[in-house]
Amino acid sequence: MQFVRGSKLSDVWPSLGEQEVISVVRQFTQLESKVAAGLGIPLEDERFCVGPDTRLTLWFGRRSKLDVNRGPYLSAEATLVAGARKELAYLKQFDQPLLPFRRERRAGYQYQEQSPSAHIENLNLYLLIASSLVPRDPTLSRFCIRHPDLQPSNIVVSRSPDSGCQVVGLLDWQHASILPIFLLAGVPQRLQNYNDPVSQSMTPPSLPEHFDELDGTERAGAEEVYRDRLVHYHYVTSMEECNKLHYAAFTDPMHALRGRLFLHAGSPWEGETFELKLALIQATERWKALRGGDVPCPIEFDAEDVRETRKLNEVQEKADMLFATCQNMIGLGEDGWVSTEDYEDAVALLKKSKEKGLADAQSAEERAEIMGHWPWDDMDEGKYM
Repeated sequence: MQFVRGSKLSDVWPSLGEQEVISVVRQFTQLESKVAAGLGIPLEDERFCVGPDTRLTLWFGRRSKLDVNRGPYLSAEATLVAGARKELAYLKQFDQPLLPFRRERRAGYQYQEQSPSAHIENLNLYLLIASSLVPRDPTLSRFCIRHPDLQPSNIVVSRSPDSGCQVVGLLDWQHASILPIFLLAGVPQRLQNYNDPVSQSMTPPSLPEHFDELDGTERAGAEEVYRDRLVHYHYVTSMEECNKLHYAAFTDPMHALRGRLFLHAGSPWEGETFELKLALIQATERWKALRGGDVPCPIEFDAEDVRETRKLNEVQEKADMLFATCQNMIGLGEDGWVSTEDYEDAVALLKKSKEKGLADAQSAEERAEIMGHWPWDDMDEGKYM
């Protein structure tokens, strides 16, 4: 093992100029292209030793003890069904009702435990269509490897006046997997900006017309928005130029739907199933585009079931947005992460927020709901593992 000399990109990211940001993003995509291997990884080539799929969802908690297929996979079809079969095996052995793990969503279920039976049904429906999720273009089923969490804190750079900011290493490969490129493609989660309409339309980003007239706070906000758009835009345009196989998979019209189905079918069950069910409904609605030809869809949902699922999705989308707003106001990152220097302030602020919520509660029932389901309290996660 060798040490990589340099700094984490996250440490220097705020100080990079526009051209340095563009250069670094381009280097990401060039590295990904080299690692992915444009012709795919030959799984049966004796020069290579390919082990099991190391995605955390396949090994999470008690799932690590299950005797299930975790690869290496020899076909796209085998890849698509492995996660769902793993979860079915888990639920067969550890079947128990659960409150949704995400406490901000529990109100949508009237704070009631949910049986896994609906999720088991949806997993079996997914398995009926899994083989139809393989793209008709065989190049999109080539097996590749990709870094599972490309973000500034996992990127090591070397910076000098002569060479600028150079990417010299990528950290944290422990959950990298060899999968068909159509299941790996996309803008990395920490670099994407899909919620922004400018990024969605792939419009070249620019600062506001009257940027120089903004005060300090407004100026900082505008710069942050511009930086997010800049990274997203140049990641996609560089991908198109440097990593054509990845770009072809990413721009396939069914890419996002396939990805949602694969993700939700393989994720650990945490007391909810509406996201998988909604993706299955969307698959029935777009079946011809997804499958091609005149083969009928093997699953169907009645109109009332569809309405109820979409209604629950709307409720939970609002809950997610409110929760994200609260997290941002408090300064919490994903999964409640906060920097060491801000930890005590965040704890104090959340304590005051809970106390205010309890004081404003209109009934003993509402106070019990706050006490039992406050999203930022410690929680015993054992039953979800």
